[in-house]
Amino acid sequence: MATPSNTIDHVTLSALVEAGAVRGANVVGQPGGWGIVIQYGMTERALAAKRGSIRIFRHFETLVGYLKGIGVAKYQVDATAFDPVALKGERHRADASKRMKLAHETGDYDKWFRAKVTKSLAGIADGSNPIIPDEEWEAERAAWKREAAGA
Repeated sequence: MATPSNTIDHVTLSALVEAGAVRGANVVGQPGGWGIVIQYGMTERALAAKRGSIRIFRHFETLVGYLKGIGVAKYQVDATAFDPVALKGERHRADASKRMKLAHETGDYDKWFRAKVTKSLAGIADGSNPIIPDEEWEAERAAWKREAAGA
């Protein structure tokens, strides 16, 4: 279809469509999905994914929604190289589940921590949570350290 150096990103494509510079689009079947080749001026470029590789849409409906969303309603479809069998089992990411669980745990901790800080600040403001002077706090910490060292 195209090399990553002959690609166009979403932001640039949107600007070209808005300016009326896009003269056509070809939807090209690939093993595992569908790609888009955009024609503007005398140039043709494939749509790039966020990481610079060529963007492959696994479902045709998603691609149609994307094109309509940016303002491209007419395009040609070439399904010659499309392989529906290649769709199955090709995109399993074992690390994705772990990464998502970690993200949710981090979010839960962040909520808990922010709630604690908010409660503490509210307690300081209304006087129910007294402020400990630095000297008193240092003495208390020193006592804890001595106790821990002796235990």
